[in-house]
Amino acid sequence: MSDLTGDGEGSPAAKIALRSQLITARRARPSSARLAADHQLQDQILACVRREHPSTIAAYVPIGTEPGGDLPAVLATHARVLLPVLLTDGDLDWVHYDGPSSLAPGPRGLREPSGPRLGVHAIATASLVLVPALAVDRRGMRLGKGGGSYDRALARLTEPGRPPVVALLHDGELVDAVPAEPHDQPVDAVITPSGCFTLNPAAEWTK
Repeated sequence: MSDLTGDGEGSPAAKIALRSQLITARRARPSSARLAADHQLQDQILACVRREHPSTIAAYVPIGTEPGGDLPAVLATHARVLLPVLLTDGDLDWVHYDGPSSLAPGPRGLREPSGPRLGVHAIATASLVLVPALAVDRRGMRLGKGGGSYDRALARLTEPGRPPVVALLHDGELVDAVPAEPHDQPVDAVITPSGCFTLNPAAEWTK
């Protein structure tokens, strides 16, 4: 499966070039190094979860070279977990994670939860949102795979009470700048195997 969605391949040239560079770098990582980094990343995520005590976490199932390993199972020992289901229009519905056996193959190589769908606005019930990314810059601007699904989902998180949005990255993927468009939604922080980095000092979890 291509790492780029069909929509992603229609992105501005600067985004396409950076995506290609980042995907190539991820694929070049030895599997043993990726496994060790996943364990380190999970430790960093759990440190954040224990500090913040979120009751509900909106997360995702990492696939391919995405960091995180068995992320939903790790999170489910500490909080209720919501996982996305990709809709035909590219939007994201949400389903409660009910263990590894509840995951099934989805479109674009995804693994998605079975079970009752909660609606596209269910992300707003989360007290912490973890999102995938290929890179994030110092402004918090996130570079995804180009489908726009997470930009639509994150746009539903409005003040007051907006939960912190945190991108999960490999080391080296927090960069100085990524190309951004008006519809791109920023994140508040990133977590890498090396630590957690707050990008938005006004985010609820820093108060």
